[in-house]
Amino acid sequence: MDGGHGTVRYGPPLPSDGVPVLPLLVEAVVSAAGRAESEPVGGGAGLLEGARGYWGRRGIGGGEVVGAPGAPALLLALTAALGGDVLVPRPCAAWWAPYARLLGRPVFHVATPAECGGVPDPYALLETVRRVREEGGEPKLLVLSVADDPTATVAPPEAVHEAVEAAEGAGLLLVSDETWRDTVHAPHDTVLVSPAEMLPEQVIAVSDLAGALLPAGWPAAIARFPGTPAGNGLHARVLDVLTALGARVATPVAAAAARALAEPPEVTARVADVARLHARVADAVHRTVVAAGALARPPRAGRHVYVDLGPLRPALAARGVGDAQELEDHLTARLGMPAPGGHRFGDDLGALRVRLSTGALLGAADDERAECLTSPSPLELPHVHRALTLVRSVFDGLRDDAQRWEPR
Repeated sequence: MDGGHGTVRYGPPLPSDGVPVLPLLVEAVVSAAGRAESEPVGGGAGLLEGARGYWGRRGIGGGEVVGAPGAPALLLALTAALGGDVLVPRPCAAWWAPYARLLGRPVFHVATPAECGGVPDPYALLETVRRVREEGGEPKLLVLSVADDPTATVAPPEAVHEAVEAAEGAGLLLVSDETWRDTVHAPHDTVLVSPAEMLPEQVIAVSDLAGALLPAGWPAAIARFPGTPAGNGLHARVLDVLTALGARVATPVAAAAARALAEPPEVTARVADVARLHARVADAVHRTVVAAGALARPPRAGRHVYVDLGPLRPALAARGVGDAQELEDHLTARLGMPAPGGHRFGDDLGALRVRLSTGALLGAADDERAECLTSPSPLELPHVHRALTLVRSVFDGLRDDAQRWEPR
């Protein structure tokens, strides 16, 4: 236990899309289920060809590619192969820091700009690197994400450029987590630029396919390495680590991943439909929590909203909630769905922050979730309306309590 505040091994999963699996991908899994041979470590020909095409269509071509059973396995292998200390933004994805700590590597959190999460403030990054080196540390790796979990923001190109420039000046290797790039809510109005486009020779791009292409229960991820001698060497060392771990993508999952990465029309249409659906639900949740007096940046990507309930602290204290773990327990019980506290993402335990996922609001049965994809007004569907009403009731109750605690 961590100071009586929850099991330290707990890690919230990626927010689910909450919709039925695309039949095309089910067919791919079924067709490969009878194969006895295992997928090679790092991915077979079909998976690697799909990965090259995927990265190339996003302007991140060249260099070696690799597949693994989920992004945590890739980051574990990268950190083990590279050595040194790891820097991450605060907050960051829940799975970024544990893999480094598992290897005994220090993890240093860096503040983010006011307008977004996912990328470090350049001045805070340089100061952190200076301090760590002064204390005898060896900062080597910076992990960042333009489309971010947990904040659901999309960092503007200028913020990304400043962070990448500072990291380059500090001599850091960068890992760009691109898991959520295909879940942007308004793709035609959002400029998303990958660090791998800005500094291709120093950035490894990683994507967990549970972000947009595969169900979370089918673990698969891909990475693209710089097309340089150093990048090729790191790729070889990562394969060595994955081999030692026996970290292979399951053969049926690899078949589905290869099909999804080819991005046939059925896949691209589903990705767009799911992004539009979650944009509407996330916007409704955002409006609800802000109306109740909480703070939250408008969600621009992903299937989640990151909420700061600091302004409602007196009302929460009256209910016995004084930190993020107690907030997690309270909202999970009241909402009937996981509501991981901000401490899971590197924020301070004392900060009353929480990530709310939108997939849990789409219904419990497959027919309800499928209906969300086809309805012109998904927020008006009875099961979605009931779920959103419950969220509104919980947060309005906190607002009303907070108003009663205001000094007269």
